[in-house]
Amino acid sequence: MQKANLLKRHVIYICTFLLLLTGLWASVGAYGQGKTRIHVLHADAYNFNARLGKDVQRLIGHVKLKQDSTLFFSDSAFLNDKKRNFDAFGRVHINVNDTLNLYGDRLHYNGKTRIAELFGHVVLQDEKARLTTNHLVYNRLTRIAFYDAGGTIYSDSNILKSKQAIYNTQSNIFHFRKEVVLSNPDQVTRADTLIYNTNNKTAYFRGPTLIKDSQSTIRCVKGWYDTRRDVSKLMNMPVIESNGQQLTADSLEYNNHTTFGRAFGRLRITDTLHSVIVEGRVGEMWDNKGITYVTDSAMAITYYKGDSLFIHADTLWVYFDRNRKTKKMLAYNGVRFYRDDLQGKCDSLSYVMSDSSLNLYKLPVLWSGKNQLTADSMQISIGGNHIDSLNMYNNAFIISRDSLTSFNQISGRMMTGYFKQNKIYKMNVEGNAQSIYWVRDDDKRLIGVNKAEASSMVIRISNNQIRAINYLEQPSQKMFPETELTKENRYLKGFQWLEKLRPFSKLDIFSK
Repeated sequence: MQKANLLKRHVIYICTFLLLLTGLWASVGAYGQGKTRIHVLHADAYNFNARLGKDVQRLIGHVKLKQDSTLFFSDSAFLNDKKRNFDAFGRVHINVNDTLNLYGDRLHYNGKTRIAELFGHVVLQDEKARLTTNHLVYNRLTRIAFYDAGGTIYSDSNILKSKQAIYNTQSNIFHFRKEVVLSNPDQVTRADTLIYNTNNKTAYFRGPTLIKDSQSTIRCVKGWYDTRRDVSKLMNMPVIESNGQQLTADSLEYNNHTTFGRAFGRLRITDTLHSVIVEGRVGEMWDNKGITYVTDSAMAITYYKGDSLFIHADTLWVYFDRNRKTKKMLAYNGVRFYRDDLQGKCDSLSYVMSDSSLNLYKLPVLWSGKNQLTADSMQISIGGNHIDSLNMYNNAFIISRDSLTSFNQISGRMMTGYFKQNKIYKMNVEGNAQSIYWVRDDDKRLIGVNKAEASSMVIRISNNQIRAINYLEQPSQKMFPETELTKENRYLKGFQWLEKLRPFSKLDIFSK
C-alpha cells in the first residue's frame, strides 16, 4: 500500500512538472525562447564589487534599462547580466507601454520569466484604473498583476479595496478576494469575492455580499452592478431591507436612475410595521412613484399573533409613501381570501393601512360561520387585527342554512354588522328590511316560517346563528306553516346560495 501511494505521489509530481514546463515553454517561445538580454541604456556611474558577485555590476544615477519593448527606470540598480535579472532602488518606474506604467520604491526583476516584483508605495497606472499597494507582482508575459498585502483601486468615482487581487491589464478585469469593499457616492459594497471590469465599469459578486446605501441594505451571493449605468441584477435569493420592509426573490433587477425594478420567482415583500406579507412569482416596482405590483400566484398575508388573513388575486398593487411605508394595497380580478373565522370573494379589493379598512367591490361575498353575506360593496374595519365592524352597501343580503332545503334570509338596502372576538353578534338593517326566518323550538322542531318586512330591523346573532330579530318602524310580519309556504315565498328577491365558491382553507383561495 505504501509503495502504491508513493508511486501515486510520483505520478502527480511528474504531471505537475510537465504542466509547468509546458506553460513555461509556451511563454518562452513567445519571447524568443527567453534569451532576450537586459540592455543598459544609461547610468551616471558603473561600479563593480566582487562581494556582490562576479557577474553583478552596480549602476548609479538615472538608471535606464530595457528588455524587449519595456523600459525600467530607477536611482540605482544591481544587474546580473548572466542570469538576466536585476534589483532596482529608489523612484522605480516600469514603462510597459504607452498606457501601462508601474512605480515603486524597490524592484526585483527576473528577465527570464519576465516577472517584476515591486515593494513600497507601489502604483500601477493604466488608462482604466489606478492601483496602489505595498507589494505587487507583475508578469509581463501574461500581463497579469497580483497583490496579497492589501491594495486600493481607483476607477472614476469607484474605489475598491481588498486584501488580495489579480488584475489582467490586457482584459482590464480585476479579481478581488478577502475583505473586498467597493465604494462610490451612491453606495458601499462589501464582499468576499468580487470581479470588476474597468472597461464597462461593472462589478460581479461571488459569495456573501452586502450592499448599503442611505436608504436600504442588500444581501446576496451572486449578481452584478453596472456602476456606469447604475443598474444591478442580483440572483440566488437576494434580500433587500429598507424602513421596516424586506424584499426577496429568486432574482432582482434594479435601475437606480429610473428607480424601476423587476423581481422574478418566489417573490416576497414583508412589511413588519403593518404586519403584511405580499408574495408572487413576478413583480415590478417604481420607487419614485411609490408603487409595486405583484402577479402570478399573487397572495397577501396580514398577520397578528398567529391569526392570519390570506388574500389572493390575479394582481396585487402596493402603494408606499416617501419613507417606503405601506399606505394601501389593491387587489384586482378574482379576489379570494381566507381566515379561520372569515372567508370571502369579490372582483376587486382595497386595504388601507391608515384606518385598517378592507373594501370589497363588485359582487362581494363573505362567509362567517354559517352566515353568507352579499351586497354591491362592503367595508370591513379592523383594529388590532380584530374585526370591529362591517358595512354592506346596496342590496345587502344575509343567508344562513336552516336545513338542507331551508334558509334563513335577511335583506335590506344597507346593513351594519358588529363583531366581538371576530364573530358577528349584531346586525342593523336600514331601508326596505325583509326577512324569512324558520322558527324552531328548543328541540329543533319547526314551529313555523316567519316572513316580515320593516323599514329597519336589528338582528341578534350568537355562535354564528340568528337568535332574534327586532323589527323597527312599521313592521309587518306573518307566520306560515311550512305546508302553506309556496316555493316563491321560500326565498327573498336576489337569493343566491354560493357555498360552492367558499374557500375552506388558505390553499382554496387559488381555486377558481
